[in-house]
Order: sequence, then C-alpha cells, then structure tokens
Amino acid sequence: MHIRWLKIYCDVVDQGSFSHAAEANGVSQSNASQVVHQLEERLGVQLIDRSTRPFGLTTEGQRFLEGARVIVQRYHDLEREVRSLHEAVEARLTVASIYSVGLAHMSGYLREFLAANPKADIRLEYLHPHRVTEGVESGQADLGLVSYPQESKSLATIPWRTEPMVLVCHPEHALAGKSSVAIRDLDGEAIVAFQRGLAIRDEIDRVLDASGVTVKAALEFDNIETIKRAAEIGSGISLLPEPTVEREVSSGTLVKVPLEGVPLLRPLGIIHRRDRELSDTARRFVKLLQSQTAQTTPAHPHIPLQDQPKRPILLAPQSVG
Repeated sequence: MHIRWLKIYCDVVDQGSFSHAAEANGVSQSNASQVVHQLEERLGVQLIDRSTRPFGLTTEGQRFLEGARVIVQRYHDLEREVRSLHEAVEARLTVASIYSVGLAHMSGYLREFLAANPKADIRLEYLHPHRVTEGVESGQADLGLVSYPQESKSLATIPWRTEPMVLVCHPEHALAGKSSVAIRDLDGEAIVAFQRGLAIRDEIDRVLDASGVTVKAALEFDNIETIKRAAEIGSGISLLPEPTVEREVSSGTLVKVPLEGVPLLRPLGIIHRRDRELSDTARRFVKLLQSQTAQTTPAHPHIPLQDQPKRPILLAPQSVG
C-alpha cells in the first residue's frame, strides 16, 4: 500500500469527487477510482457507498479515513523534517585557511555571502598551512585556502588568485629609496626568511639560486606577521606577498619595493576532497571568492605583460603567515 493511495482516498472523500481528487494528484479519474477499489479489495471491506448521490462513507470507510489522514499527515511532517535536516547539512560549511589570505577581506566575504545566503552556517578557521591540508584530508574542513596548492590522490585544487612578491624593508634601509630592485641587488643582504619546509621558502630559494644570489638568513619564522615585525625593527629585508604588507606600508613602518625581471609570485588556491562532491553552499562560496578577485585585479607594473598573473590579485590590508 502506498502513501499516495491514502492521500488520493482522503482527497476523494474531502472533495466529494473522484475527478477533483484525480486532478489534485495528477492522475486520471479512472486511476483515482481504481485506487479506491484496490484499497477496498486489500481491506476486504467497502469504504465508499456508491448507491447514493453524492456518495457516502461506510462505517469502515469513515474509520479508515480518520487513520489515513493521520498517516498522510505524519508522512508529510517526516518529509519536511528530513528535508530540513538535509538543508541544514548542505548549509554548513567549514573553511580552513592560512592566516595570510587577509582577515579583513575574509570577514567582508563572509558578511556578503551570509547576506545573500541567510541560511548558510559557515565556520572559518585560521591554521598553519600543514594543518589546513590535514583538516581537509581528514574531513574536518570542507574547503582549504592555501598558497602553492598541490593536487594529490585525495585532494583536488581550484585556482583562486596570484599575488606578486615584493621586497620589504625598514624605511631607513639602503634599498628603501629605490623605485625597484633586481634580484641580483639582494646579493649579500641579511634576510628575515620563511622557515625551511614551507612552499614559499622553497620558491624564494629557487628564484635566488637561479639568479646566483646569496643572502644571509638572519632569522627564520613560519608566519608572515612575525616576519613583518622583525623587518620593522631592522633585522633584515624580506620578500613577502604584496597584499600582506599594505597596512604596514600605509602606516610607514615598512617600505615595499617592486622586484624587476623574473617575477616572483605566490599563487593561492582552494583545496577540497576528491571523493566528496562540493555542496551547493561550498560551490556558491567558491564562486564568490573568485568573483570578488576578478573585481580587484591590479596589474603589477614591474612584471612583463606576458608574465602578469593569469589569476587576478586581491589586495588584503592585513594578514598573518
């Protein structure tokens, strides 16, 4: 016996018409009549007294109507409850991010996204790069925002944006007054570096080695915020993503100098589990991130046009490593 049969029966009785009940349920009048007949055969009793016009209910038909209404209503309530649970799961989204994507901009993204998707439930966590990857792999996070994204058997990547790296130094440093510097100008300089093992350190070392440049690692840290603090007190120069130093440059505690020649870029991407289909909420959030990036695309004047980042650059006023 199908729930739909019970609903058709209830509609036939409530509307006093086989044709109206059939129309309400998207079936033919003969089909609605057949449903009631099959119910009677299954129960072995007559439910509707067809000897009168309009038809009436037998005693058994009245009792069956009362019970059928309860069953149909409970089923509809259960459907709504299950759909609500599914919608709640679909609306939940956990995003793990490296600190340096820009706290201020991410807050703005969340406000805009929640305004457009009021039922969404988003949790944003800032973690060390390795922990972002681990969080996505373990399923604790649905999306990860990382630099130098790498695909693997378990992780897929979505391009997001690319940021140019710049020389950063104390305002009184000898290089601070230059309009731009070549990589070779850094030879022999003391540098506040990223910790070994980080992808950004590997990329910087690769570019320096390719240019035959040797620098002295005065200090090493695993986050951009600490590197900036060290540069502010004159511990050495540093090479950092341009968007991450806008606040310090605006306040005058640091100077940024564009790099000439070979572009040094930091790509940012979005990672997710290959074996899990992105929810509608996740897809909409990714689309927002990419659309906002597209609206804020500055060109980097010291990178040749053919080497300009293919993904747009988003300037973030503050960030951590």
